[in-house]
Amino acid sequence: MTTSVFDPLVEVEALEQLEFRELAGFNEGAVGVFWADAGATGPWEMHPDCEEFLMVLDGEVEVEILPEDGGPAEVRRLRSGAATVVPRRCWHRHTILKRTKELYLTPGATENSDADDPRSNADE
Repeated sequence: MTTSVFDPLVEVEALEQLEFRELAGFNEGAVGVFWADAGATGPWEMHPDCEEFLMVLDGEVEVEILPEDGGPAEVRRLRSGAATVVPRRCWHRHTILKRTKELYLTPGATENSDADDPRSNADE
């Protein structure tokens, strides 16, 4: 069961690397935390019905975003205290540059892909 009051920095300390902890439900998704050491790159993910809010609590990460229109990737660098919103229907992934603790708010469904460019698999 999740609680309505939580401290993300305390919650993330209790986790193993790349263990995702849901702190609370949010619409059809969740708000949660995770941490990872430098060098980790996550799989591609996409949220067909919602934007996703990402905030680096501590560390540094690059978020690579593939625009829905097939254009070139955009890379957003986030350092401690920085946040971004990933547009709906845009595939994105993280590259951890420095040990990172992150808070995420994903109010809807998530799709994942291990493809080099998951947009090429959209019609399959």
